[in-house]
Amino acid sequence: MLNSNATGRNETVAWWQPILFAAMAGGMAWGIRGQYGHETGAMIAGLLVSLTLVLLFCRGQKPLALARAAAWGTVGMGIGGSMTYGQTVGLTHDAAMIGDLLALRWGMIGLAVKGGLWIGFGGLFLGMGLGGVRYRWREMLGLMLALVGAYYIGLQLLNSPFNPAEKELPALYFSASWHWQPQAENLKPRPECWGGLLFALVTALAYTRWWRKDGLAFRMGLWGVVGGMIGFPAGQSLQAFHAWHREAFQQGFWATFDSHINWWNMMETTFGAVMGATLGFGLWLNRWRIRPAEETAARELPPAGEILLLALHLPLLVAVEFMSINAVDSVYDWGIIMAIIPITGIAGGLYWPYAVLFPVTLLPIAGKTVRQLVYNESAISPAAGWLIYFIIPMVIAVAASVYCIRQAATVGKGRDFPRRALLLAAWMYFLLNYAFFRFPWPWAQWTSRTPNGIIFTVCVIGLTILAVMESRKTPAEAPVKAPAAESE
Repeated sequence: MLNSNATGRNETVAWWQPILFAAMAGGMAWGIRGQYGHETGAMIAGLLVSLTLVLLFCRGQKPLALARAAAWGTVGMGIGGSMTYGQTVGLTHDAAMIGDLLALRWGMIGLAVKGGLWIGFGGLFLGMGLGGVRYRWREMLGLMLALVGAYYIGLQLLNSPFNPAEKELPALYFSASWHWQPQAENLKPRPECWGGLLFALVTALAYTRWWRKDGLAFRMGLWGVVGGMIGFPAGQSLQAFHAWHREAFQQGFWATFDSHINWWNMMETTFGAVMGATLGFGLWLNRWRIRPAEETAARELPPAGEILLLALHLPLLVAVEFMSINAVDSVYDWGIIMAIIPITGIAGGLYWPYAVLFPVTLLPIAGKTVRQLVYNESAISPAAGWLIYFIIPMVIAVAASVYCIRQAATVGKGRDFPRRALLLAAWMYFLLNYAFFRFPWPWAQWTSRTPNGIIFTVCVIGLTILAVMESRKTPAEAPVKAPAAESE
């Protein structure tokens, strides 16, 4: 049966609030992800969307449980970053594909599959943190290892064979292939892993629904699938329309602005906005299933165990992101494996949830900002670049995590935690990305970064307004009963 002690706060959340603000968080964050890429870039979206929804629906609950839910949502969103999708997008808009409706349809189907899997993991793990079911660290370690096993089974069944030298590709293949370009001589198909992630996601959904009876996790996983299946094709439809109808953008209003629009980044921003809005709406529909954080706030891992896991994960993360070590890349460069240690640490630790929300997620983003602006573009001196774009942000992030850890140990209610965390994260990633964009001020000469810079500015201001509005409210303590007709 549903928990009848859901907070009275949830009945006061209007349906449009999670849709609007999660769309802002997802749109900005996924647009920012485009500059940083892969699993760690996608974690920005998981972080901002999760914090936004936690702020809206969980005000007045214990901070550790809220941090755990948001951290799981952050890591879960990163799992799908292993999937290749550039060539799938290419099927819908590359010059050689223009006019081929079958290729367009197949590419959109591929984007729906990959988008659904990507966001499905984010929704699932966020739901696991909010549904009132206590997941122990040993249980989560076992579950993640089981997901890895399911992943490799899916790879063998759906993403094999892959032997481009002999033109052997899987039967269901959504990247560049000789089926669409039979005369191509320099085609370079890429290995896909969506089949492995499909098997892993189905396994996780089945486990939460039928073994752990976690109705919220199961439903949020499905809502994530819906958000990704709609969001990725919706975003790409804009870019594909532009590619298929270039002449329409060479006259009238569009002739002035077309050269200043980064259509790829617009695709990413639209994808993020749609998936964020869908997750927000899905959680609003299931708001009765959000349970008091007191049930999920215990700590299991000793400090030494948490530090050991951090000491193991961080060097591997740095090696994958900034080095080229085959022995490490062949194992740890897969999202499902990269998530094992964080998911386990978050489940049982006090340090890990806050570490993931602040320094762990930030580290690769700050490092890539330095790499781009200091070494690739020489836009700033090494000393200044490292200080401004890495050292200062990391010090702030570490200080924030230490502060929150102390507050979690002494403060009974965490009304201010998600508000402050959202403010810090939203502005931190906005500013780093704005520097990455080379500060596209709207009053300066426009570049291809200016339109997205304006959109991200609107989004970060919107999230700031949300945080300020929430600061003026008091926690709702009165229990509210779920609808009598609903049950597990």
